[in-house]
Amino acid sequence: MSFVDTLRQWDEAVTCADRQDWPEALSIFLSIQQPNSKICFDIGCLHLLNQDLDAAEKAFDCSIRKDEHLAVAFFQRGITFYKQKRYEESSADFQRAFKALRNNQLIDYKALGLRYILYACEVLHNVALAEAQLGNWENAQKNLAKALDYKTEAKLSVIDKALQATLKQKLFRLVEFPSKTLFKPNKHYVAELEKKDYLGKSKVVASVVPQDEFSGFAPLQPQVEDGPAAPKEPEVLRALEGEAHTVLFEFVPETNDELAVVPGNIVFVLQKGADNWAYVVFNERKGLVPYNYLEPTLDISLGSKKIKGVARLHSRDPPRIPERIQALSSSTAMITLRCDYISTLYCYPISQPEDNSCFVKIRFTFNFAVLVPSGSSYMVLIEKISKKLNLNSTVITLSPSSDSRGKNLIDNNTKMEDVWSRAQGGRITLWCTTKEQSDGKPQKEVYLVALHSYESSNPEDLSFQEGDKIKLLSKVNQDWLEGQCNGNTGIFPASFAEEVPVDGQ
Repeated sequence: MSFVDTLRQWDEAVTCADRQDWPEALSIFLSIQQPNSKICFDIGCLHLLNQDLDAAEKAFDCSIRKDEHLAVAFFQRGITFYKQKRYEESSADFQRAFKALRNNQLIDYKALGLRYILYACEVLHNVALAEAQLGNWENAQKNLAKALDYKTEAKLSVIDKALQATLKQKLFRLVEFPSKTLFKPNKHYVAELEKKDYLGKSKVVASVVPQDEFSGFAPLQPQVEDGPAAPKEPEVLRALEGEAHTVLFEFVPETNDELAVVPGNIVFVLQKGADNWAYVVFNERKGLVPYNYLEPTLDISLGSKKIKGVARLHSRDPPRIPERIQALSSSTAMITLRCDYISTLYCYPISQPEDNSCFVKIRFTFNFAVLVPSGSSYMVLIEKISKKLNLNSTVITLSPSSDSRGKNLIDNNTKMEDVWSRAQGGRITLWCTTKEQSDGKPQKEVYLVALHSYESSNPEDLSFQEGDKIKLLSKVNQDWLEGQCNGNTGIFPASFAEEVPVDGQ
């Protein structure tokens, strides 16, 4: 079963569960041929909801086999053992869940698609209850005392009541997981399951046939009575530029210089820098897109001439920037869209390029690019860069070369005409440092060690094994990091690695 089929069935099952159609949700889940750890967890929750404890135990076993670091799966299996009155196994699973927390106060599973927070104090609370059921009241009190070190304000009363009960050697209530809460698939992936019509529906603009509404494929017909049988080619063709590419993955822009695209869009690459960013045009809008999100799969025909837009994907030499195709009179520009299920010919309007912008490549601890109007002031340029780095502009220092060392720095007093005069072909390279880096010493590289193995489910993710060393490149957000491991670069969950000293490399 493909990933798309699994994702579709997972989404259907969760939708049934949202409307509380539990039997149908369980039936769809069980029909998935190769369920991942999250789907196995959902199956166990539904069995637990139906009081089918043996089936729930098997489902949680499967979830743990597929992801031995999923703390909430150990927690749920411990609850299942407790309800089966298998208190020793229940206590052991609760302790494994606490170990998987790695001395953290809690784990919020929202980023993984589960609206639930697993608290360490509640896990220790259940360990104490299982020990109390075995008659080990002293161990129960020790675990509850330990839970006080991990308690939160909201969970204080639960721990206090349990402590008072153990002093009287009385049992207390089990903290249970809400079985109606399930792991859900990534909403962005689910949105891509729906078919999208990127071309729209054609309509009849002019026809000699009364009430003509036909918009399908048919031989060309004369649009005037006694007119020529063959269509007349246009006399003027606007300039066509760039190489046509197909978008493979969705890209969400973070700055005004970047362009939003989704899979299936046809874009034209105007420039490609060595930092793997491409300056493209799409729907008469221009912006930056990662080049590895694109695939050059189009042939562009210009009258009787044919220009190949297919580049070598594995070539060591960077692809050249295509020359502009000048307007040719009495010619027709056509684009052939080649897909697995369609081969159709369309006319594509191309707008004139804008020549008043400059492509600025910034060399920092990592490389990136911004697009600014040529001749912009220093404040416009530094504001673009500060937004890209998410830093205050006062801590950023720009220079025209890597060895300026305090000389020829670009600041508010610099004559920007001299800076822009160095641009060639609408491109210029500048070096960037921050005050923390401007002491002449190289920036300290940060390395992480993988706490758990991580298998990528997306092309942009980074795969690694437990114990691998990962070089930190950037922090994407609070939950995700960008790093490099085993020659590969990608993003990964921040909770899967921790920082190690540079001397430990």
